[in-house]
Amino acid sequence: MTDDFRRQRRRWAVATIIVCQVASMALWFSASAPAAQMLETGDLTARQAGWLTIAVQLGFVAGTLLSAVTGLSDRFDPRRVFCLASLMGAGANLALLLTGFDGNGPIALRFLTGMFLAGVYPVGVKLAGGWAKGAMGLMIGGLVGALTLGSALPHAFSSLGSVDWRMTVVLASTSAVASGFFILSVALGPQHRQSPAFRPADAFVQLRRPSVFLANGGYLGHMWELYAMWTWIPVFLVWALPQTGSDWTGRESLAAFVVIAIGAVGCVAAGLLADRIGRSVVATSAMLISGLCAALIGFAPPLGLWWLMTIALIWGVSVIADSAQFSAAIAELVPSEMVGTMVTLQTSLGFLLTIMSIQLMPLVVEAVSWRYAFAFLSLGPAFGAVCMLLLRRQSDAVLMADGRR
Repeated sequence: MTDDFRRQRRRWAVATIIVCQVASMALWFSASAPAAQMLETGDLTARQAGWLTIAVQLGFVAGTLLSAVTGLSDRFDPRRVFCLASLMGAGANLALLLTGFDGNGPIALRFLTGMFLAGVYPVGVKLAGGWAKGAMGLMIGGLVGALTLGSALPHAFSSLGSVDWRMTVVLASTSAVASGFFILSVALGPQHRQSPAFRPADAFVQLRRPSVFLANGGYLGHMWELYAMWTWIPVFLVWALPQTGSDWTGRESLAAFVVIAIGAVGCVAAGLLADRIGRSVVATSAMLISGLCAALIGFAPPLGLWWLMTIALIWGVSVIADSAQFSAAIAELVPSEMVGTMVTLQTSLGFLLTIMSIQLMPLVVEAVSWRYAFAFLSLGPAFGAVCMLLLRRQSDAVLMADGRR
C-alpha cells in the first residue's frame, strides 16, 4: 500500500465521518429550531422552548455516562454503534409527529434523542481518532465544526419558505438515517484503540490536578454561554430584526442558521492556530471576543442590519471556536489510559451546566429585556478566560500542543 493511497484513504475516512456527524447532529435542534416562529404565534411558551433543548442536554449526559460505564463503543464495532444510534435517534425524533409539543411526551422524546446522540458524537470522535496522526486540535476542531453545522441544519430547514415544523423534523430525521447507513462504509483507522471503562477513583485523582481542574473550568465557562446562545439567538432575532428597518423581518431562521453554521469556520481555524501557537492562547482569545459580543449585541438593532449581523456573525464564530481545545487539552494532560474517562466527565459536566443557563435566560429577558439579557451569558467566558490564563502558568501545561501551552 503506497503512501499516497494511505493518505487518500485517511482523507476519505475523515471526510465521511465529518459528513455523517453533520447529518446526524441535525437531530439536536430539530424540535427547538422552529421555536422562534411558534413563540411568535403563541403556540409555544418560552419555558416550553427551553425544556425542548434541556431535555436533549439531559439525555446526552445520561447517554455519555452510560456509554462510558458500559464501554459500549469498545465492546462493539463503533460504526455499528453510530449507525444504530442515528437510526434510533431519528425514530425518537419522528415520533414528535404523533405527539406534537403538548404535554410531557415531546420532552421525553427529546431526552431519548439526546441519549441516542451520545452514540453519535463521542463515537464519531473515537472513529476519527483512529485516523489521527498529530494535529489533534485540528482533528477535534473539525469534528466540533461538524457538530456545529449539524446543529445549524434545522434552522436552514425552517427557513425554506412555508415549511412548518413537521417538515423540519422529517428532514432532520431523514439526514440522520442516511448518515447512519453511510458511516458503515468507513474503515477503522490504524490508531483505533479501546478506551477504558469509567473508573470513579482514578477520575477523582485526575480532577484534583490543578491543570485538569483549570482546563475543566475553562470548558464550563465556555458551555455556560454556548448552548444558551444557540438556543435563544433565533428568538432574539425575532425581536431584533424588525428594529433594523431592513427587509430581513421574517427571515429569522435563515439568519440563525448563518450565525450558528459559521461557527464551523471558527472551529477549524482555531484548531489550526492552537496546534501552532497554543491551546490556552486561542481559547482565551475566543472567549474574550465572544463575551464582548454577548455584552454588545443587544444594543446593535437600532444601529441597523449591518451592525447587528456583524456582531452576531463574530459571536457565532468565536462562541464555538475554543470548544475543541478543552477536549484536546484534557487528552494531552491526563494519562492515555484515562483520556476516555476524563473527556466523558468533562462533556457531562458541561452539558449539565447548560441546563441552568438555558432555563435562566427567559427569566433574565423578562427582568431586563433582550437589550441586556445576553450580557448575562458573558459571565461564563470571562470566568473561562481566567481559568485558561491560570492554566498557562502551570508547569505541566507544556504537555499541551507540543509545549505551546
